[in-house]
Amino acid sequence: MRVTKLEHAGLRVEIGGSLLIIDPGSFTIPLDGLTGTVAVVLTHEHADHWTPEHLDRIRTAAPGIPILGPEGVAKAASGFDITVVSPGDTVEIAPFTLEFFGGTHIVIHDSLPLVDNVGVLVNDALYYPGDSYTVPKGVDVQLLAAPLGGPWLKIGEAMDYVLAVKPKHAFGTHDMTLSVIGRDMHRTRLQWATEQGGGTFYALDPGDSVDL
Repeated sequence: MRVTKLEHAGLRVEIGGSLLIIDPGSFTIPLDGLTGTVAVVLTHEHADHWTPEHLDRIRTAAPGIPILGPEGVAKAASGFDITVVSPGDTVEIAPFTLEFFGGTHIVIHDSLPLVDNVGVLVNDALYYPGDSYTVPKGVDVQLLAAPLGGPWLKIGEAMDYVLAVKPKHAFGTHDMTLSVIGRDMHRTRLQWATEQGGGTFYALDPGDSVDL
């Protein structure tokens, strides 16, 4: 399984010629090479995690594929046929097994409404929590896509999250709102947290990949 980091929250997961796309949002450049896409996962409804333009582009390349997300995504993306998933659900879309965790986006501020959010575990190996610190209980995470930045993120809490998950490998995501200096500083903090559990942290830029 090859995992490629795209801009901000976007991920591309490939097994053979089959592709899974996760959270292609407003900071992710237009996608290409989409032949073989079998599904899209949207962790929540915020625009930095999905846009109609990305979904149209994917559906043009791969007509009729399922788009999975929580109830909030189904309401926000009402022009698309969304398969609603909830924490505890497992969906098989060969060659991918998708298990969902969490339920709610981290609080940004009391003045802003909470939205649905699901973390997704792919083939018992890759875990991406979306905008949450949900720990997938009982899972030996091989590769964690760990948030680096955002209006809701405090780096100490992000470090505690990585310490709690104890992944064998990790890389930073959700990082386009950071300066280069801030991104690199946060990467260093999450590298330390990953190494405390014996893991390896990768400083991936958009287009870089990790093979599992």
